[in-house]
Amino acid sequence: MDLISGCPFWIIKNGILGVYPTLRENVECEVAIIGGGVSGALIGYRLAEAGIDAVMLDKRDIGTGSTAASTSLLQYETDLTLTELSGRMGEENAVRVYRACRAAVKSIGALARRVKGGDFTGRDSLYLANTRREVAGLKREFELRRKHGFDVSWWTRKRIAGESSLPHHAAIESHDAAEIDAFEFTHAVVRAAAEMRKGLRVFDRTAVTSWKRVDARGAVGKGRSAGGGGGGFVLTTADGFRVKARRLVVAAGYESLNFFRKKPAKCHSTYALVTEPLETRAGWPGERLIWETARPYIYARTTADGRAIIGGYDEEFRDPQRRDALLVAKTGALQRRFGQLFPEIRCDVAFSWTGTFAETKDSLPYIGEAPGRPGIYFALGYGGNGVIFSALAAEIIRAAIVGERNALAELFRFGR
Repeated sequence: MDLISGCPFWIIKNGILGVYPTLRENVECEVAIIGGGVSGALIGYRLAEAGIDAVMLDKRDIGTGSTAASTSLLQYETDLTLTELSGRMGEENAVRVYRACRAAVKSIGALARRVKGGDFTGRDSLYLANTRREVAGLKREFELRRKHGFDVSWWTRKRIAGESSLPHHAAIESHDAAEIDAFEFTHAVVRAAAEMRKGLRVFDRTAVTSWKRVDARGAVGKGRSAGGGGGGFVLTTADGFRVKARRLVVAAGYESLNFFRKKPAKCHSTYALVTEPLETRAGWPGERLIWETARPYIYARTTADGRAIIGGYDEEFRDPQRRDALLVAKTGALQRRFGQLFPEIRCDVAFSWTGTFAETKDSLPYIGEAPGRPGIYFALGYGGNGVIFSALAAEIIRAAIVGERNALAELFRFGR
């Protein structure tokens, strides 16, 4: 799938951060990982950390799929509010999801410091009510979060007007958000995983064109457990080389949907722009991340080199050509919205791009083995929380492969 187009800022800003070989021989491993974005990187790191022999394969250069299109706001909130999620899965489980995502923000920060990459910076964020009618619901959301111990503050219209140029009617301020350069972070994590004692073996520009299940003798299997009796999988690349693995992890972003006849998520297109360095930040509420209650919503952040990023105005994905044809119009719409929010800040567009993402009905990813696919572990359907859910997937999949229990696995399992 053509996942991104335009000029994603992170690739241009960072350039080539890592060079990895194309697979040119047959190899064997304990775990094969399809996908070299932030999901595959974090899974590969956790597996290498556990001493598991793993091979990562990506048909592109590392990190240049959907990861490169990320605007990299790290927030524990999902695309459904805690109130909405409680209505779908019960208040107790919804709170567990929000707490897990909050913990993931901290774990990503700790890992970014350990691998020395990603420019992780803790931030506060504002969730803004677009209309007066939304204020009452937002206040209920605030009270529910406060009830369960989330560090939040309530902003009235008066406070918003006093501290920013934003036209919104109320807001929840959250104190556990962050921002990151997901592209640089991915490369730093992959590099650190490759340098471990039993390091991750990484091959990019290596497309997997087919896979089959085999038994312990190498014969094609009938769908029995891949992990038992020495069986597993054989992957074949476009160049005809084979990777034999006892287990398979599919972390190919939204292309993972190709493994399913009945798609567990729908694809959407999103749009983003990054400005030239700002001459002033007049009207911006400190350095907070901002996002809105409107659907489709916009979101915005600043960067370490003094720019602003604004993204959103999502569309249902039909095909790459239709998505790309909207880029100019969507860039113009984002630029106009930026001007409405920050009338004193010039919005000179430096780069703009569009990408594809998948979203499930309850806004949560599917992580783990799918029904009828023993030995294959999926990490898919991330919506607006890609890096956060990638971190959770890495812990859940690592635990499953080493035979440990992870209490969060039930929240994100297939068939939940």
